[in-house]
Amino acid sequence: MSPWRTVSSLILSCAAAAALITVAPGAFQVSRADVASHLDHIDRAGQRQQMFYVYSAAMQRVIPLQVMAAAQPNAPTLYLLNGASGGTDITNWYSRTDIVAFFWDKNVNVVTPVGGEFSYYTDWQHDDPKLGRHRWETFLTRELPPIIDAALRASRVNAIAGVSMSATSALDLISAAPDVYSAVAAYSGCASTSDPAGRAYIRLVLARGDADPKNMWGPDDDPAWRAHDALLNADSLRGKAIYLASGTGLPGPAESLGAQPTPDQVITKANQMVLGGLIEAATNSCTHQLADRLAALNIPAQIDFRPAGTHTWAYWERDLHNSWPLLASALGTE
Repeated sequence: MSPWRTVSSLILSCAAAAALITVAPGAFQVSRADVASHLDHIDRAGQRQQMFYVYSAAMQRVIPLQVMAAAQPNAPTLYLLNGASGGTDITNWYSRTDIVAFFWDKNVNVVTPVGGEFSYYTDWQHDDPKLGRHRWETFLTRELPPIIDAALRASRVNAIAGVSMSATSALDLISAAPDVYSAVAAYSGCASTSDPAGRAYIRLVLARGDADPKNMWGPDDDPAWRAHDALLNADSLRGKAIYLASGTGLPGPAESLGAQPTPDQVITKANQMVLGGLIEAATNSCTHQLADRLAALNIPAQIDFRPAGTHTWAYWERDLHNSWPLLASALGTE
């Protein structure tokens, strides 16, 4: 049985039992549709770690963002996207990795939206009854960057990175806005959105949010599926700094149980090895596809095919560290 088919059956069987803490679609709703996008307010203003609340005219609501400001002005900005939960539960960059310590001495602003769960950070064709209004491409490519640049006195040089669901998004967003982003890192993602395997993966992710894929890019034959396919549109990545990473799905150091594991730890690790291993095997296949496509087009990319590792944060922390020299070079910082 192929990794895709096995992943499909396992995720669907587990979807009903998945417990995710999500932000309600109407959270931070603003009723006026004629209000321009703007910075609504800041929590902990002037500190290195802040919360920005930015009103999106496209989505007609206020979007929270975790912001780690550089110590000095005129720094570049890394837009770092969370995975399928949008950072609304504990599976996010701040809870599961060392990004605060890692970026503390680096001359870069790090901006992470909180929300956009199961959205693929794209513009949806229709509002979804479960997820609400998604216009994330508009937000992340047109509305937000000038607001961040002004508020942080940033250099207007940007990179974007994503993990799992948002790895697909990061590749799509840099293709959609090449003048906004100069570099991209995609950790354990799937660039393809229009072939049967890519569409199946997207449907499985959206099923976790009980969302209708047709509300995103229409039926399977809608041109939007191909328009957002970074594998088909790989030539649009030419001239960008590109980092791709994926494990094989085989157990690695993060799957070790230790000397005296508790029953809960055994269950967690077993799930990580089985379900996480199968998902990572599938994204590994996707990453090989994109790597081969880039090579055929003579587009340079730094690619890390880890010999082991499942679909989990310990490896994405490592990927972020390893991708930083390439991202920093593209951003003109250290």
